[in-house]
This record gives sequence, C-alpha cells and structure tokens, in this order.
Amino acid sequence: MASDDTAAAQLRFWEQVAARYDPAMALAERFLIERWRRRLLSRASGRTLEVGIGTGVNLRHYPSGVELVGVDSSPAMLARAVDRAADLDRGLRAEVGFADRLPFGAAEFDTVVATLLLCSVPDVAKSLVEFARVLRPQGQLLLLDHVESSAGVIRGGQWAADRLTAGIGEQWRRRPLGQLSAAEFAVEEVKSGPGRLLELVVARRRGPD
Repeated sequence: MASDDTAAAQLRFWEQVAARYDPAMALAERFLIERWRRRLLSRASGRTLEVGIGTGVNLRHYPSGVELVGVDSSPAMLARAVDRAADLDRGLRAEVGFADRLPFGAAEFDTVVATLLLCSVPDVAKSLVEFARVLRPQGQLLLLDHVESSAGVIRGGQWAADRLTAGIGEQWRRRPLGQLSAAEFAVEEVKSGPGRLLELVVARRRGPD
C-alpha cells in the first residue's frame, strides 16, 4: 500500500474508532500505561505542545501551570480531547495537524510531548526534526511509546503484529531513542518496564542556554 493510501486508511481508522478508543484501552491504561503517563507528564512546563493528543488521555496528568496546545490528525479524536478538557476545566488550544508538518513557527514551545504516537507516524526522523524546530533551544521533549522489546518472545509477537497493522501504519518494533541525536536532541533520561514493552524518554533540544 502506498504511503498516501496508508495515511488515508490510518485517518479513516481513527475517525471510526474515536468513540470506542477509551473503553478499549481502559484495562491497559489502568494496569500498564497510566503510571508512565503520570511520571512523564509531571516534567512538562511552560508552553507545551502535545502532538497526537488523541482523545486527551494525558490531560489530567499535566501540571496546572502548563499552557497546553494539542494537535491531532483526526478531527473526531480531537473533538473528544476538547470535550475532556472542558470537563476537567483545563485550558486547551486544539488544532488539526500532523507530526511531520506542524502548523507552528520555529521555537514556539518550551515542551513537546508525544505519547503512543511515533509508532504510527510515516517518518520518525522527519517528525523528530519537526519537534526540534518548534522547540526553543534547551526546550524538552517528552516521549512514551511501545518499542521493540528486549524479550525475544515478545519481539516475535511484535513482528507478527507489524504485519497485521501495516495497513494503518502501526509499527510495533520502532525505537525512536536511536534517532534523537540526529534531530539535535540530547537524551537526559530513559526508563522502561519489564521486557521494555514501554519506553519513556526525556530529551532536550541542543542549542544555547
């Protein structure tokens, strides 16, 4: 499937599942992902851009002083994030946009966040360069994703999953950590759980203080 076709299929998928996404992820969130979100997002500060905000699952974990902007390619997912922000009385500027061509000028943000996103973007390297572009020098990048596992049995399952989800661009064996330096990021912290099912990364955009 051509990349344009994959992108179109991916958008159709997220538009169709937006209403079901949170219930479908409830158990995984409760027992696996939520504690990692909470740990990562406590680091956010200043004007913060969340790329791939989805239904806004991260919203309740941000510090109160953060000025939050959210971008997602799916209008249906983004609408749910807007509703969730209103329910939480959380300020949110929401825009439709894509990780590899963000609708913002250079050096506009203090923090960029991407959780469970880089597993599905068309080009990780291009997206990371965009993240660096919109960050101020010494701004921080906060990442959380499922990555290639350190356990052989799990990697085998990920290999099979790659083939099942290739049509919507979902990749289970990516590991963005190795591409951060080329995008002008300095890694400050890396944490992962058993089997490296999830990996948390804190990096800083290189540049003058």
